[in-house]
Amino acid sequence: MILAEEDYLYKNMPNDSLELTLKRPPLSLPFYYGWFVLSLCFLTTLTSAGVRSSPSVLIHPLEAEFGWSRALIASAISMNLLLFGVASPISGWLIDRYGPRKVMLGSLGLLIIGVSGTMAMNQFWQFFLVWGVIVGFGAGGVGSVLTATVGNRWFVAKRGLALGILGSASSTGQIIFLPLFMAMITYAGWRMGSMALIVVALILLPLIYLFMRDDPSEIGLEPYGAGQTVAAGAGGVASLRGMRSRNASITLREVVRAPTFWLLAGSFFVCGGTANGLIGTHLIPHEIDRGIPQIAAASLLGVMGALNMVGTIFSGWMVDRVQPQRWLALVYALRGVSLLILPFVENLPGFFVFAVIYGLDWFATVPPSMMITADTFGKQNVGKVYGWIFMSHQIGAAIMASSAGALRTWMGDYQFAFLSGGVIAMIAAGLALQIKPTQQQVTSAPAAPQAAGA
Repeated sequence: MILAEEDYLYKNMPNDSLELTLKRPPLSLPFYYGWFVLSLCFLTTLTSAGVRSSPSVLIHPLEAEFGWSRALIASAISMNLLLFGVASPISGWLIDRYGPRKVMLGSLGLLIIGVSGTMAMNQFWQFFLVWGVIVGFGAGGVGSVLTATVGNRWFVAKRGLALGILGSASSTGQIIFLPLFMAMITYAGWRMGSMALIVVALILLPLIYLFMRDDPSEIGLEPYGAGQTVAAGAGGVASLRGMRSRNASITLREVVRAPTFWLLAGSFFVCGGTANGLIGTHLIPHEIDRGIPQIAAASLLGVMGALNMVGTIFSGWMVDRVQPQRWLALVYALRGVSLLILPFVENLPGFFVFAVIYGLDWFATVPPSMMITADTFGKQNVGKVYGWIFMSHQIGAAIMASSAGALRTWMGDYQFAFLSGGVIAMIAAGLALQIKPTQQQVTSAPAAPQAAGA
């Protein structure tokens, strides 16, 4: 009788209490669970970045073992970058529809398959397939679109800081993986280095399956800082910008009619070309061409990654306090200056100075671009809208990766490629200054109340 009565009371308890009883975090933590979710996304993006950026240290070993030309290898890397971008709007749609957790698991699975295939290849078409296509698609699922979605879903207060931390994951991956990968290539061969990448990805799979959650509401929580009032100052201090109704949606036609979308896409095209396409792919070969030892060259890229981690987190902290479009313009201008200096660098100390300057703003464009996207189109639309913007980033990366490789083959050096990168970075700074973010009108479900600050 007593058990039956308790069962009756349990089944008929108020819905709110029942939800609170059933929706609990899978781990009991002394801090907000969103920070743990952020760390899982950070580690996943870090691993993806390590895998995706590895071809920059494979160029010389592949030239030596298979006799492939640099332009040919660069074409596979270019396809990798292009498909990394093409996957972005697809993964954005999948994340918005099915949640980050499933997309993260599927993407890591593709990365494991791709890198495993690389270890058995002996023909260029195989390298093109596994690294250019499979790894490209896999990395696209856990790139910046994931970062933008998770940061905007789980955080209201300290949103810029959260985006900055997640945005720094790519550079952190380069800090860890590139020098390690180069050392393993030097002492044990590039196939053993590929094995290390596979092991790290395998470790992450059960952690994501068990502990990753798509939204705070799944575990009975609100976004961090929800309900807090943050005063907005004249400088564009962080507020509840872009915080839309949960059911808000926006059509592709509305997106492409917004000038902000095209300004972000155009400036991000340049960002991808100058970062992933030019420096991320060709800096190490350029340094080796100038007589820098291989491990030292990879270590300099690690220095850039370390400083970029600082710069990206600082960028996120800044966009909580200043107008993001002005900060974005400043970052592009600094990048342009550093690229215009690079052709005149001849020795290791000079490359170290370049690594410091360029490293501080390498991924610093990401937090302001994500925040402008969320502020303009609403946080529930970040995945699909930022996916299209990031695709333009990777189209720029693919074009610059292949173009710089072709220019190196034709002209014998990278001078013209780096100077061109500096000029277009200055153009991107001008585009950023033209951005005037205003929230677009979106259609919401009739019964859904509009969130504060919308």
